[in-house]
Amino acid sequence: MRAVSWNVNGLRACVGKGFEESFQSLDADLFALQETKLQEGQINLDLPGYHQYWNYAKKKGYSGTAVFARNEPLDVRYGIGIEEHDQEGRVITLEYPQYFFVTCYTPNSQDGLKRLDYRMQWENDFLSYLSALDREKPVILCGDLNVAHEEIDLKNPKTNRRNAGFTDEEREKMTQLLEAGFTDTFRYFYPELEGAYSWWSYRFHAREKNAGWRIDYFITSKRIEEKLVGAKIHTQVFGSDHCPVELEVDL
Repeated sequence: MRAVSWNVNGLRACVGKGFEESFQSLDADLFALQETKLQEGQINLDLPGYHQYWNYAKKKGYSGTAVFARNEPLDVRYGIGIEEHDQEGRVITLEYPQYFFVTCYTPNSQDGLKRLDYRMQWENDFLSYLSALDREKPVILCGDLNVAHEEIDLKNPKTNRRNAGFTDEEREKMTQLLEAGFTDTFRYFYPELEGAYSWWSYRFHAREKNAGWRIDYFITSKRIEEKLVGAKIHTQVFGSDHCPVELEVDL
């Protein structure tokens, strides 16, 4: 099974930059999007052979997630069941016989870390949600998790130490997630690979210089590590300030 995750930073804009061609070429069984930035009825994607699932933010033009699935799931859940967290369209969960597939767009702590306290509460509640799923069956989590976990995961760790996405607090929450029985699949295959990023600022020609961050992930239940086949970051795919990431797993 091949799964792809992509923060499109505005799906309507991304469609104008070749989204559908990229979608076809990546040929995923499950294709998850974050930051769709639209409301119901604002786009009509014709994706033959796929079931479409959308979670929209209440606020227009903000956040939002989607999953396109070749195989219809047993069940679909939107959000994590906590009203405070479920206003921004950040999570979709598809249940299949052997696993749960979850896409997430984690809240950004924002400039000046204005939302860091909220982010910490989100992290605690989201980990509880994932752990409850994991007690039922293995979990495949993907999405823009808005954190570079280790110094190897961004180009300039020293100058970004207290910036959103690389605070000690956010990094510690990722550590806690992994210690709770989950695997960062890219690092499982490439534990020491440097220069592997999935997001680049639109400023300062960052993508040309590969001055990026790895903040888009596939995280899986640790007990299915032997089922992991491969992980990729598709840096050759444009259309957003993020690029797609991929996981292949034999379930």
